[in-house]
Formats: sequence, structure tokens, C-alpha cells
Amino acid sequence: MTAASDSVAMPDKDWWRGAVIYQIYPRSFQDSNGDGIGDLKGITARLPHVAGLGADAIWISPFFTSPMKDFGYDVSNYVDVDPMFGTLNDFDALIAEAHRLGIKVMIDLVISHTSDQHAWFVESRSSRINARSDWYVWSDPKPDGTPPNNWLSIFGGSAWQWDPSRMQYYLHNFLTSQPDLNMHNPHVQEAVLDAVRFWLKRGVDGFRLDTINFYFHDLALRDNPALDPERRNAATAPAVNPYNFQEHIYDKNQAENLEFLKRFRSVLDEFPAIAAVGEVGDSQYGLQIAGQYTSGGDKMHMCYAFEFLAPDPVTPELVANTQKAFQDAAPEGWACWAFSNHDVVRHVSRWGANVADRAAFAKQMAALLMTQRGSVCIYQGEELGLTEADISFEDLQDPYGIQFWPEFKGRDGCRTPMVWDALAKQSGFSAADKTWLPIPVEHNLNAVHVQEGHDDSVLEHYRRFLHFRRTQPALIKGEIAFHTVTETDLVYSRSLDGETVLCGFNMSAEPAELSLPDGNWQALDGHGFAGSVAGGKISLPAWGAWFGRG
Repeated sequence: MTAASDSVAMPDKDWWRGAVIYQIYPRSFQDSNGDGIGDLKGITARLPHVAGLGADAIWISPFFTSPMKDFGYDVSNYVDVDPMFGTLNDFDALIAEAHRLGIKVMIDLVISHTSDQHAWFVESRSSRINARSDWYVWSDPKPDGTPPNNWLSIFGGSAWQWDPSRMQYYLHNFLTSQPDLNMHNPHVQEAVLDAVRFWLKRGVDGFRLDTINFYFHDLALRDNPALDPERRNAATAPAVNPYNFQEHIYDKNQAENLEFLKRFRSVLDEFPAIAAVGEVGDSQYGLQIAGQYTSGGDKMHMCYAFEFLAPDPVTPELVANTQKAFQDAAPEGWACWAFSNHDVVRHVSRWGANVADRAAFAKQMAALLMTQRGSVCIYQGEELGLTEADISFEDLQDPYGIQFWPEFKGRDGCRTPMVWDALAKQSGFSAADKTWLPIPVEHNLNAVHVQEGHDDSVLEHYRRFLHFRRTQPALIKGEIAFHTVTETDLVYSRSLDGETVLCGFNMSAEPAELSLPDGNWQALDGHGFAGSVAGGKISLPAWGAWFGRG
């Protein structure tokens, strides 16, 4: 057998470590049929953009059959495509084209809850004695008719909804139309693992697991304790949401999840080179939980918490403390970092609202993200430097925003359609007269066709820096060590197999000089940043960066 055939027969099981994963929100990426909503054929048509960017994989947010109360995160059939997005044949074609282009495909798996229109729940709520009667979390009321405990929904109000058919409450950590599965039931675990196998057999390369720490609940249904006000933060829920007033030690984060994740991993290991990343939603213990879930090599490949998705400004101290906290929690584990996604305000607006040079800020943030120890998720439009859209209440689609408007405007502002061509109808996204969310006029200034070919654009910077990153293995899989952490200066190194790359950032709007650590550092080029070194100092412009090898 030749070396070439060996490489074909033995896929890289470690491809995910340090990979750059491009998140696609299917409703807003590309519409192929003119209904104003993106779809699978649209994604397939735009895959060359992802390949040209230099991403290793795509993560597609849910496209399963759904009533769309939470835009696909309320699944009514785990093993089919919603007609809004196309067909299973369309998905197979997407997989084939992605693989032809050298792109791995990861899909969003939502197994903490289903839609209330899922056949499982329809049967479960029909009586207390049917075959699936305990596939969801049911409980009798207290003697006074109130819910069994004080648990709250992330989307507001009690986490319990009264069902007159069973004369019981059911648990929903999110919308009332999203009942929680009872993962304590082994038959439920088997059913969701069967869905995992279904998509693996169709050729997916991995999964993103939604709300991974919500799978199990406390069987005794104990009340959550109150959380001291000084420990509250708005990482996983907006500040106006009373969800932040509790310490969520009984409604999620249960120890039983570790054994289930081992079962999940064993299914993945039945197939070659599969990887999974878990979303850990917890404002107090996120990194510790991520550490537990990625430890031992027998659970998740990688996890992310909300430290870099929270409203708190990104600072040198936040970067250093977050990396240290993860390494302390998971010395052998692996993180996956993102600055933006479909659930949070885009980071150029969240952190850079008062920055005069948004493009320079966006470029630095890209370099900062892509040089962290861990894998990386880039959210569609991030590579264009898109800002958060201001959506009027009349155009709002997100039930989360409708519930808490105007103090919290929901997630629609980061979900508006991609802007491909400013001169085309609906910016090249759709031929429809109206798109599911309006396209901000100001986004056209950042459209793909406007930025392509301009070396100083944010888009070309992402392409350039991703190429640069590929030439430096230490930036992909290396260890990290911090040398300078001040209010505005950040210097750290990434090291692998005797090679070290030094990364220096001036995280301020004024020029600055950063001290070089001891060593013989040679400047690297090809990354697009300007800076100079003299007398052991790095001179950097506002929002500048420098990279060297030692």
C-alpha cells in the first residue's frame, strides 16, 4: 500500500484541534428560491466563499423540521430537513460539495429539549400511562396548584408550564413550546443517539451541541438558591432577566451528564475522525463545567463557555484570566472560542461601540481570536466587520426580544442576512421583495463585493490572517504563556515542538510601546499588521499587533 493510499485510509482524527469553524445561520446566509429565507442550496452555492476565507469547517445552525418558534432550535423531527430549508437530498449535495472543497461539516444538535409538536411530546402529554409518558420532565403541582419548585426559564417566567391533559406541569428551560427531554430515561438517550447515528451515516464530520449542560435535572426537584447580587452577571441571560437571580445548581449542571457524554462520545468513535463542541451556558461555573466535559479524552472534544460572548469588554486581563481558568479546570482539555454568534450582539458593536476606527478594531479582534489556545468559531458576517443591526419592534422576530423589549432587543440584530453584493437586489442574498429580517442599509458598505480585492479591508485581512495562521503550527495547536498583561498591553507566546510565536497587541486607541520578553525574536510577516522593534520595544499603532518567532 502506498503512502498516498494510507493517508486516504487514515483520516486525521485530530483535525478539530485548532480548527477554524465558520458558523452559518441558514435562514440568513443565502436564499436560493426567492422566498426571502436562506436554505441549504444557498449554503452550497456560497461554500466557495468559506473555502476562500480559509476555514477548516462549517457549523450549520439547525435546519431540522421545526415549527420555528425558536427558529429551528425547537425540533419536531430530528432526522429530516424542514421544507423551508430544502430536502435531505439538498443536504447530501451540501456535504458532497463541502468535502470536495476540503471543508468539514458540523451540524447543530439540540437534544436538551424538543418542540411541543414533536411526536414524542404529543404522545407523552396524551396520558400518564403511554409508552413515552416519562420521556419529558413532568411533575404534579404543589398542594396549592403552583409549580413544583422555583426554577426559571431563560426566556422569562417560570420554567414550568401547566398541561391540562395530564393535569401536571412540564419543564421548559426555554420557551413554553420547548419541553425538556427527560434524559434520566435510558430510552430517551437511545432515541437521541439514534439521531446522532443518522447524521453520521449521511457524512457529517461532527456536531455542535446546544445547551450541553442542560441535559439533566435534579430528580428531587429541589429549589435553586438565590444568588448574591454581586455574583450576578449577564453572560447567559440579559441583565433584565430574573434568571440571573438564582444559582442554577439543580435545574442544570448535573453529574449524570458526564456518563451520558461518554455514551455520546462512544457513538462518535464508531465513525472515523468525528468531533463535537459543546455550548456550556452558565454564568458562574462555565469554564469549570467545560473543563469537566473535555477531560479524560472520553467525552467532548472541546467546549466553549460565555466569557468571550458576554457584554464585558475584552481586555488583556480578561484574555489572560480566561485562558488560565480554562487550563486550571481542564489541563488536558481543549476549548473552542468565539467572539460572536447567533445569540449575542456582534462583537464589533458589543466591544467597539465607541471605537473610532472600527475596521482596525475588527482586524485586531480577528488576530486576537485566531491566536488563542483552542479552536476558533467565526460567525457569518464577522469577516466583513458587520455591526449589530438596529431592528425596529415591528420587524422583530425573536421571541426573546419581544419578551424583554426595549431593555433587551433580542437576537435579531446579529441574525440579519449576509450582504454579498451592495448593487444587487437584497444585497445578493435573495430575489424576494422582502426578506425574513430587513437588511440594514449600512451593511452594504461592508458587502463582500465591496471589500474583495482591497488589501486594507476587513475581509481581506481575515483571509490573509487565516493563511498566515496556517503557516505557523504553534498558533494552531501550541501551548500558551503570558508575558505582559496590563490595562492595554497584551503579550503572549504560543509554543509547539520547539517553535515559539510571540504575539503582541496594543489594545487601545493610542500608539504604544510594548516590552519584548527576553529572547532572540525575529519579526514575522504576511499577517497584515505594521509595527517595528527597537531596543527591546515593539512600537505599535492604535489597535496594532506584532508577531515574531523565537
